[in-house]
Amino acid sequence: MVLDAEHPDDEVWMNRALQLAAQAAELGEVPVGAVVVLDGREIGAGFNAPISGCDPTAHAEIRALRDAAARVGNYRLSGATLYVTLEPCTMCVGAIVHGRISRLVYGATEPKAGAIESARATLEEPHLNWQVTPVGGVLQTRCSQIISDFFSRRRREIRQRRQQPSGKGSENS
Repeated sequence: MVLDAEHPDDEVWMNRALQLAAQAAELGEVPVGAVVVLDGREIGAGFNAPISGCDPTAHAEIRALRDAAARVGNYRLSGATLYVTLEPCTMCVGAIVHGRISRLVYGATEPKAGAIESARATLEEPHLNWQVTPVGGVLQTRCSQIISDFFSRRRREIRQRRQQPSGKGSENS
């Protein structure tokens, strides 16, 4: 990815989002992290927690937006940039638009559910009442790798559990 001269700190903030993604992985959650930045400072942060939080809306983006809105005392976050390690889903894009995020920067694309460029182009829908400028591919390799490593580890653990003896019955039966 070519660095954006107008936004030289994109990689710095994406690295922060990657730190948050690692926290999600430690909890057994899909490793996605997000940070909201306004005027060069972090105003909100979040990582995926739908499993541990028993909340289907606890995506990294939603949690970061909630944190930012609470910190600034306003649900409208115009002028802010949201950095997220994975292309947002439709639910998260809706929240980004409603939160009046000005710029969205993401790392890896999400072929199955990505709502910016992969599965759909939600921000290009003409009826939206707010324009968000998307930038994809920032630290894409690292953002993709943390997801790939997580699912590889999970598949390996599942295979290992399947190969373990069930413990039912005994040799002397």
